[in-house]
Amino acid sequence: MTVAVNSVPAPSAGRRPVQWSAPLTYAIALAVAAVSIAPVVYVVVGGFRTTPQIVNDPAGLPDPWVWENYYRVLTQSGFWKQAFNSAVVALGTTLGVVVLGMAAAFVLARYTFRGREGLYTFFTLGLLFPAGAAILPLYLMLRDLNLINSYYAVILPQVAFSLPLTIVILRPFLSAIPRELEDAAAIDGAGRLGFLWRIVLPLSRPAVVTVGILAFVASWNAFLLPLLVLGDVNLHTLPLGVQNFSSQYTTDTAGVLAFTSLAMLPALLFFTLAEKQIVGGLQGAVKG
Repeated sequence: MTVAVNSVPAPSAGRRPVQWSAPLTYAIALAVAAVSIAPVVYVVVGGFRTTPQIVNDPAGLPDPWVWENYYRVLTQSGFWKQAFNSAVVALGTTLGVVVLGMAAAFVLARYTFRGREGLYTFFTLGLLFPAGAAILPLYLMLRDLNLINSYYAVILPQVAFSLPLTIVILRPFLSAIPRELEDAAAIDGAGRLGFLWRIVLPLSRPAVVTVGILAFVASWNAFLLPLLVLGDVNLHTLPLGVQNFSSQYTTDTAGVLAFTSLAMLPALLFFTLAEKQIVGGLQGAVKG
C-alpha cells in the first residue's frame, strides 16, 4: 500500500518567502496609513455634522447625521461650473502629458543619435526644478502671450512641468520592447508611427495609465498656478472654489468641510480605482 505524502513546494530561486511575523513593519504601515487616511475621513465625516457639533466635539461623530451641507453645495451652480473648469483643465493636461510624453520617450528610447543621453539628462533635471520658483517669470510670459484668464494658461505650464516625470516612467517601458517586434512590424509594412500605435502603446499600457493618472490628479488638485493666472471667477477650478467658499462662509465650518470633500472626491476615486495600474507602471519603470 502506498501512502500519499503532501509535499510543500520549495520557494523559487531568487525569491525570499514573505515574512508575516514582523510586528514593527505592520505597526509602521498602519501608522503611515492612519496619518494619510485620517484627515480625509475627518473632512468627509465633518461634512455630515453641523458647525455647533464640530465646535462642541471636534473629534466626535455626527449625531445626528446631517445631509444638508452636501445638498447645499451640490445645488449651487458655482460648484458645477468650477467642477467643469477643473475637468477641462485636468483632461487637457492629461492628454498633453500622455501625447507629448509618449512621443519624447519613444524617440529617446528607440532612436540612436548623438546627444541622446544628454537630452534625457536634461529632462530628468526638470525633476529637481521647483515649479514655485518659476511662477513669476511664467506669469510674465503668459501675460505677454495674452494667455492670462484662459484654460491654456494652466494647461500648458502643467504639461511642461509634468513631462520630466512622464519621460522617466515611460522610457524604460519603451526600451524594454524587443527589437525583434520592431523588425517584424517593419516586415509587415508598418512604419515608425504604425509600430508605436499598434505595438508600443498596447504593451506600455500600465505606464501610460500611470502617467495619465498622476497628471490628472496633480492638475485637479493644483492651486497656486490657477490662483495666479485665472483672475476671472467664471474660470475658477474647484481648489479655488474651496478658497472662495471658505472666505464667503467663514463661520460655516461644516459647509466648508462638505465643499472640500466633494472637491477632492473625483481625484480620490480616480486614483483609488487605478491603483493597481499605477503600481504596475512604477514597478516597470524601476526595473527598466
